[in-house]
Parts: sequence; C-alpha cells; structure tokens
Amino acid sequence: MLYLKDSYKKELDTKVTESNGKYITLEHTIFYPESGGQASDEGLILKGNEEFKVIKVKKDSGKVVHELDKEGLQAGDSVHCILNWERRYKLMRSHTAAHILSAVFQKEASALVTGNQITPEKIRIDYSLDKLDKEKIKEYIDKANAIIKGNLKVSNSEMKREDIEKRPEMIKLAMGLPPSIKVLRIITIGNIDEQPDAGTHVHNTSEIGSLELISYETRGKENKRIYVRLKENE
Repeated sequence: MLYLKDSYKKELDTKVTESNGKYITLEHTIFYPESGGQASDEGLILKGNEEFKVIKVKKDSGKVVHELDKEGLQAGDSVHCILNWERRYKLMRSHTAAHILSAVFQKEASALVTGNQITPEKIRIDYSLDKLDKEKIKEYIDKANAIIKGNLKVSNSEMKREDIEKRPEMIKLAMGLPPSIKVLRIITIGNIDEQPDAGTHVHNTSEIGSLELISYETRGKENKRIYVRLKENE
C-alpha cells in the first residue's frame, strides 16, 4: 500500500498476485481502497498494449482488491498502473481540508466526528452537536480557510495505540480508535491537528485552496451534518 508513504506516486510497475475474474490483487499498489469515508481511487492497469480500467478499489480480509472493467489479468502478470491523478489529488486536498475543519469544530464547539464521506465532488461530515446555525458554520469555515492559508506542513508518522490513548485530544472520532490496530498512522498538520488516519493527504495546506459551504441539516438530537466543497477556479 504505497499510498501510505507517498500519496503523490502516480505510476507503478508491479505484478498481479491473485485474480478472480474482474477482481485482482497486486504485489504493490498505489490505488487507495474505499475506507475511512474516503472514496476509492480510479485509474488504469496496462498489460502490454491491453488496457484495464480500475473502477473501484476496496479492502477484503486485509487485502486491497481492485475491481476492473473486464477480465483478462492473471496471477503472475507484469503490469503498469496509472492513477487517475486529477481525482486522487482532489481527494487529497479535500481530506486534509476536512481534518482542518474538524479541528476547528472540536476547538470551538467540542464536537467529535460521528460520520464522514469524502468524494471529489463534496465533503460530508457529521458532528456530535445539539445545535448549530448557519452563521456559526460560516464562522468555522472562515477559521478553517485562514488556517489553510497558513502554508502549514502536513506529515505522517506512526504511534502506538497506548500512547495515543494518553492524549485524548488526538481522537477526533466519536467511535474512538479501531480496536484491533496496535500501531496507527498519524497525520500532523502544523500545530493545528494531529490524529490517526490512513487516508491520502497533501504535503502543505497551500495546495488545498479553500472551502465553501453547500448545505447543512439536522440528523438527530445531537448530530448535525454539513456539506462543503473545495472552491473551484482559485
């Protein structure tokens, strides 16, 4: 899962390890599987002059499974992978922006994330809040955008579960940490945010642009949902 170390790697030569019709696994992969709310990558896998479209990627029993548009690849085949970079880069920018916005919500309203979905078109985040109005949302988005403009470095590292549990401010999800994972990947954004995360992110907040509000709604007595997106043409 090379995207964990290098989210900017766009192409890769590797081998097919397993094949089940249109579903394959690879010795190494740059394709991110749908998980943690982030949509999966798309792209191409080439075997010689033959082209296979990667239409969805998911995890199954610890393996990254690539769904192709057709059958034809077999275990042992040497292949060349090409990421749909435009899609991936927008997901990276959106995911880092979502972390910053959630850090603002936690600081300003003590809100934890109860659910999220990140696609190239929009970001949906659910927060543990009993009330929220449009002006407050806009205020928090403005604060997030100010942080984004600070050109903050974004880095990843690893931390043991027991060390994270000693720092409850790092846990942004209402559901807490995954119970089975002992060492977690940590995404750090300047001095603004530090939390466990397995998604793809940019290297610097200057790459994001800015966020704008789409809509918001109540999803329960203590659950509020907001939709935001990256501003285009900036």
